[in-house]
Amino acid sequence: MEHVGGIVLCGGHSKRMGRPKAWLPFAGEVMLLRVVRLLIEVVRPLVVVAGPEQEVPPLPADITLVRDEQGGRGPLEGLAAGMAALAGRADAAYVSSCDVPLLRPAFVRRLIDLLGEHAICVPRVADYHHPLAAVYRVEVAGAVKQLLTQDRLRPAFLFDMVPTRIVEAAELVDVDPTFQSLRNLNTPADYEEALRDLRDVESGKA
Repeated sequence: MEHVGGIVLCGGHSKRMGRPKAWLPFAGEVMLLRVVRLLIEVVRPLVVVAGPEQEVPPLPADITLVRDEQGGRGPLEGLAAGMAALAGRADAAYVSSCDVPLLRPAFVRRLIDLLGEHAICVPRVADYHHPLAAVYRVEVAGAVKQLLTQDRLRPAFLFDMVPTRIVEAAELVDVDPTFQSLRNLNTPADYEEALRDLRDVESGKA
């Protein structure tokens, strides 16, 4: 298997949440460190990408922290920074946001297995592509830079530029039946609901 690393993006402003997502407590750890812990079960090396002046929870010594070259330009900017940090260290990277505390490592493994000869492997669930739960070859960094130069800041633009494997829900449902790996926590209500669901699972109610 090719060498696959990971990139966790945490440079967003968390406007809808009202406080930094990376620092949210979740089951005895903060959310960023939980996502990092889950990902390093599958991918290494792992890079965390933060905003230029963003305060980040202390990371394990083997995790690389880099920062967006420019703030406020969205996940494509973070993707560029993460890929630059992985150049020469990995062939591809699973890219994640920091607000998916119910991520399942088996989901990540499946997408890596499905990458094949493609440049990107991205899930499409409920008619929506999930570019922050996808595998990207590090070689797409050139296309990322081209989009940034053109101020075309949506990661989905990459799918028309390089060979992309679209993974349908039916190919993932056996490893993550309710697609918890795609469950972003964007609002306080999302956060509280996820905490309740986790408690239910742990208590045997779900």
